[in-house]
Amino acid sequence: MTHIPVQRIAIVGGGTAGWMTAAMLAKHFRKTDIELTLIDSSEIGTVGVGEATIPTLRRFYAELGMSDLDVMRACQATCKLGIEFRDWYKEDSRFIHPFGVYGQKANGIDFHHYWMYLREQGDAGSLDEYSLGVQLAKQHKFIQPSPNPPSELSVFDWALHFDAALFARLMRDYALGNGVTHIDKKIERVETAADNSVTALHLQGDQALSADLFVDCSGFSGLLIEQAQQTGYEDWSQWLKCDRAVAVQSVREGEAAPYTVSQAHRAGWQWKIPLQHRQGNGHVYCSEYVSDDEAANTLANNIEGELTTDLRAFQFVAGRRKKAWNKNVVAVGLAAGFLEPLESTSIALVETAIEKIRRVFRGPFYTAQQVDEFNDLTAQEYERVRDFIILHYKLNQRRDCDFWRECREMNIPATLARKLEAFKTKGDLLRYPIEIFGPPSWLAIYSGFNCLPEHYDERVKKMDPAYLQRAFGDMRRSVADAVASVPSHDEFIAEHCAAAAP
Repeated sequence: MTHIPVQRIAIVGGGTAGWMTAAMLAKHFRKTDIELTLIDSSEIGTVGVGEATIPTLRRFYAELGMSDLDVMRACQATCKLGIEFRDWYKEDSRFIHPFGVYGQKANGIDFHHYWMYLREQGDAGSLDEYSLGVQLAKQHKFIQPSPNPPSELSVFDWALHFDAALFARLMRDYALGNGVTHIDKKIERVETAADNSVTALHLQGDQALSADLFVDCSGFSGLLIEQAQQTGYEDWSQWLKCDRAVAVQSVREGEAAPYTVSQAHRAGWQWKIPLQHRQGNGHVYCSEYVSDDEAANTLANNIEGELTTDLRAFQFVAGRRKKAWNKNVVAVGLAAGFLEPLESTSIALVETAIEKIRRVFRGPFYTAQQVDEFNDLTAQEYERVRDFIILHYKLNQRRDCDFWRECREMNIPATLARKLEAFKTKGDLLRYPIEIFGPPSWLAIYSGFNCLPEHYDERVKKMDPAYLQRAFGDMRRSVADAVASVPSHDEFIAEHCAAAAP
C-alpha cells in the first residue's frame, strides 16, 4: 500500500468551516512537523447565515478546551433544546423535535411501543409529556443537564444559537495561537497537474503557494474541488425542491425562546433564531412556485422586530460532490455539498468531515484506500441527513399549494422508504451506520406528523394496563415537577453567560 506523504496542508477559505478546520487540525498536528496555512481574503465575504447548531458542536469546542458558558458569552449565544415546526403537518399544527429521549424503555422494548398499547386502553397522553427537553422548551426554561441523570426521564441535550462570525473568530484565534499561518490574499489562479491534482495556488502579488494536501473550505463556489478539478455534483433537487433562500437580521422582540422556529409557508419555510442581542431570520423556498420578491415579502412580513440589515439572497442546489476527496483536495462544508438548514446540520457536517480527516492522519501520510473510505463515509453521512430532511416534506398533509402536494406524493430514496415502511408497519426505528440523527429524532418527526405504526411489539401486552397507567402517570408528573423547579431561559442567560451588547 502506497503512503502519500504530507508535510504542508493549505486550507482555502476563512469562514466557519475554514477556521474550524484550522483550529482542530492545529490541535491534532501539534506534536508533528506538519505545516498548516489558511488562505482567505478579507475582501471576500462569507455566507454566514448558519446560526443554529446541534449538540455535537459542544463536544467539538470542548475538545479545544473551551467551555459552554465561555463560548456563549463570546458568541452572544442562547440555548437550543430543539426545533419547533409550525404548520408543517397541517396549517395551525406545531410540534417540537427535541435533543432528547421520550419516556423510559423496559424489558429491551422502546417506550413508544408501550405508549401505543396504552393508547388503545385509554388516555396515554401525548409523547411530548414524556420528554423533559420538549417540556423545558415549551415553557421557555433551561438548565444544563445532569452529568449523571438518575433515569432516562432526565436525559436531554442542548445546542447553541450563536453568531457564526463570532464563533469563526474564536476558532481563528485558537488556530493562530497554535501555529497556523494566515495569508490574507485573493487566489487568482489554481494550478493543476496532468492527473488533476492541485499543485499550487497563485495569489495576489505574484505569490505562489504549494502544499501536499489542500482543504477546500471555499463555500458554494468549490474553488478547488469543482472549479479546478471539475469533480461533479450529485443533484438531489428531485426530492429537495427548495433552491433559494433570503436572510436578514432583526431586533429580537420579547424573551429568547430556547428553540429554533421553522415556520412552513406556501412553498417553503422560514427560520427564526434568537440570539442574545438580535434575531436571525430566513426564508428557504422553491422558485418554481414563489418569486424572489414574494419570498422576500413573506419573510419581511413575518418578522416582529425591526430589520437591522439588508436582505441577502442565495441560490443553491441540494446535493453533494461526487467525491469529497479528489486527488489531494478535501472539500469541507459548503464546498462538499449543501442540504437546506432545516435541521441545522451544516456545521455538524463540517465537524464530521474534520473528524474523518483526523482519523486518516494518524501519521504524516494517507493512502488511496483511505481516500476511498473517506468518500464512502461522506456519501453515507450526506444521504442519511438528506433522508431525514426529505421525511419532513414527505409526511406533510398541507392542502394549500401544489408544492406541498408534490412533496407528499413524490417517490423517495429506497433507504428512506425502508425506514418509513419499518416504522409504519411495526413501529421499528431502524438505524443505519453513519447517522447524525438517532431513533428519538426520527420518532419526534413521525409523531409530529401523526405518522403512527399500524402494529406495536406484542410483548408489551404482558404488562398490566392498570400498572402501565400508574407508571405513565408517574412519568408525566416527574417531568412536570422537574420543569417547575427550573429557571427561565432568559434568567439562565442573565446569570451565567450574558454577553455585552454589541
